[in-house]
Amino acid sequence: MKNMDRNKAVLVLVDYQQRLLPALHGGARAVDEALFLARLARLLGLPVIGTEQNPAGLGPNVAALRELCSPTLPKMHFDACRDGLLHALRESVAPADPGDVVLAGCEAHVCMLQTALGLLRAGQSLFVVADACASRSPRDHAAAMRRLESAGAVIVSTEMVAFEWLDACTDAAFKPALALIKQRVVDPGPA
Repeated sequence: MKNMDRNKAVLVLVDYQQRLLPALHGGARAVDEALFLARLARLLGLPVIGTEQNPAGLGPNVAALRELCSPTLPKMHFDACRDGLLHALRESVAPADPGDVVLAGCEAHVCMLQTALGLLRAGQSLFVVADACASRSPRDHAAAMRRLESAGAVIVSTEMVAFEWLDACTDAAFKPALALIKQRVVDPGPA
């Protein structure tokens, strides 16, 4: 199994819409993790793409997160690939085919899942950041992660992404990235 290649990586953040978050188990925590990932990606010069499900009806993503995404794609399909995500991925990196898509979002068992499956069908190497995803219930979140892993996605944590992107303590971005890492409030969760 290969490590993530930050030289060809893109971060995709699916539907962190303010109106949806109160209904999601762990929604605030998922937003915190997504903000960390987006800030780290920007520090490292990686593209960050956001999506919003039916923004006219559900409103925009959390403002702080939306500011870190360029572009933010409006969509009506649950699978963002059907509304232009694949094109946005190819536009965001050179060479024109991103090697690794690092994906997180809400709801894990609906839009994030269907987008992930679309990316896998398109042949993308996919890493799903479990602790940056949320669903209405923990059961749905867990089911989504199991399904994605069996479909070929690699399930990772936020810090796994951070340290694989950095690769070594000699990386020029290590010290500023470490400052971001130290600011995180770590949820001990179940062992």
